[in-house]
Amino acid sequence: MITTQNLTKRFDQITAVENLTLEIPEGEVFGFLGPNGAGKTTTVRMLTSLISPTSGSATVNGHAIGERDIDIRRSVGLLTETPGWYDNLSAERNLEIYASLYEVEDIKGQVGKYLRFLGLWERRLDVTATFSKGMKQKLAIARALLHEPRTVFLDEPTAALDPEASRLVREFILEIKQQGRTIFICTHNLDEAERLCDRIAVFKTRLLVLDSPANLRRQVFGRKVVFHLLQADQALVEKIIQLPQVTEAKLIDHKIVATIDDPEKHNPEIIRLLVSEGADVQFVGELRRSLEDVYLQLVKNA
Repeated sequence: MITTQNLTKRFDQITAVENLTLEIPEGEVFGFLGPNGAGKTTTVRMLTSLISPTSGSATVNGHAIGERDIDIRRSVGLLTETPGWYDNLSAERNLEIYASLYEVEDIKGQVGKYLRFLGLWERRLDVTATFSKGMKQKLAIARALLHEPRTVFLDEPTAALDPEASRLVREFILEIKQQGRTIFICTHNLDEAERLCDRIAVFKTRLLVLDSPANLRRQVFGRKVVFHLLQADQALVEKIIQLPQVTEAKLIDHKIVATIDDPEKHNPEIIRLLVSEGADVQFVGELRRSLEDVYLQLVKNA
């Protein structure tokens, strides 16, 4: 579990993170979205006790930052945006070094487990200098998980990975979620965030909004239902707009697009009205805005 209260970090005259208050329950996949320079990496560095906050407080896995920093570092895994390696050593030896630092009991077993899972077993004896960027990224994911941390921080986890490897990583994230671990993801891949995250925070120095992907779409754009009709005219639109549950309606070709509160409840009523007015309803669908649309609108407003 992660909690923050007015967490703030300033560098000289620049405020990187301002009064961040969050509560992330155990077992949640949490997405942290924002433009470059928004303070996402600074936030992760504070929560993993790599830097101290200017003010405010936070706890990670029950440990307070600034008080039990070693316990925090033991209990978290971290995939950084630009992971570094001992390039003249093999992939296997690199992981063994980090496993020993984390005091992993079965070093050989844990290293082998993650090398196999991430498709690197056949290259385990090759020096990391010969690895592609994508292979190094997979090796970094293995390093973050060697000690089976309760909370995992992933900064752009599928960066530089091909589609097959990206899918493998996404499936693995969902698998470790089932184990009750908390996963904090910083990503620019909005489609990935929508697939994986239970909740998403949009952040630009300060927290702009926090909710599930579906609720964010509703908050920003509302829910728009498209009624496809054989023939439609403005008179039908005027009838629909008089309903209290409809906040907006417009005619596009032979379609009526309406913003409706709780479509599952109110769609049948609107269909009955259209039929009573002589309209031939061909089918009904919902106009879905992408998470990218939501994100861009929120950042623009900020």
